[in-house]
Amino acid sequence: MIRFGLIGYGYWGPNIARNIQALDSAQVAAICDKSDASLQRAGRAHPGTLVTNDCNELLSSPDIDAIAVVTPVWTHYELAKQALLNGKHIFVEKPFTSTARQAEELIELAERKNLTVMVDHTFLFTGAVRKIRQLIDDGTLGKLYYYDSMRVNLGLFQHDIDVLWDLAPHDLSIVDYLVGQKPEAVVATGASHLNGLSDVAFMTIYYPDNVIAHINVNWLSPVKVRMTLIGGEKKMLVWNDLEADEKVKVYDKGVNVRGREGVYDLLVSYRSGDMWSPKVEGTEALKAEMAYFADCVMSGQRPFNDGQAGLRVVELLEAADQSLKRKGEAVYA
Repeated sequence: MIRFGLIGYGYWGPNIARNIQALDSAQVAAICDKSDASLQRAGRAHPGTLVTNDCNELLSSPDIDAIAVVTPVWTHYELAKQALLNGKHIFVEKPFTSTARQAEELIELAERKNLTVMVDHTFLFTGAVRKIRQLIDDGTLGKLYYYDSMRVNLGLFQHDIDVLWDLAPHDLSIVDYLVGQKPEAVVATGASHLNGLSDVAFMTIYYPDNVIAHINVNWLSPVKVRMTLIGGEKKMLVWNDLEADEKVKVYDKGVNVRGREGVYDLLVSYRSGDMWSPKVEGTEALKAEMAYFADCVMSGQRPFNDGQAGLRVVELLEAADQSLKRKGEAVYA
């Protein structure tokens, strides 16, 4: 039985706690938050669990095996570092850290102490992303051409990070998982309208083999959209995460190019076939992720969404920051 200490019981923390408590292999031993109102909510939801304003009670407790850090990103490094120094496995909300250097230090520390690090890239555990990965691995889509995502809504505005650091990690972790290659360059553009932080942003990532990813994130949209288009040589698909049913639709549509040597001899034809919606598992992604984390801790297996995966996302966000400051100038890996 893995005993968790949860630091942060604001927006996402209650979901983490609920899914840990649902596991046979884990339990929430203690919850920490600076807000008395949040602790009152935690006490009602988890009677008998220690609730405290002092995170050191969790970090230093010999009765706690793992720490879940569900706090603002600028606090991640110090809390995760103290947890590791005290011999505790860590589960850290995305993005992993504020800088790549911080991520590298935590990874090195965890390896030295033989502890598990997992970054909360929840979407990797959704039935939709798992199905898309299967369609790539089994060759259904063919060679990947592009990943094009729109993740927009009205709010929730953050005060310590911009819209890229808030929303883009979802898609960056998904692209990293699906493409599986090191990016060559990053271009980002955006604008700030309200509080000095970018609230509308566009990010383009160039990968080897002419694969391109484009991510549109926005806190100022009148509607909530969670839609991704993925194009392959053989098939194309649409993933609409707000659809209750048929979240993923695969289209037998594309372009066939045939011809001789010269560019003017190319013959372009369009292919339009059937559309089908593959079955997608309906298991709650966060529950599957917490179960996976518990399994990794008990078995010693390295998670695929480990510190290195978190580092790769942070590196892309840092590159996007540089590109934003230079008005969309490409930043090369």
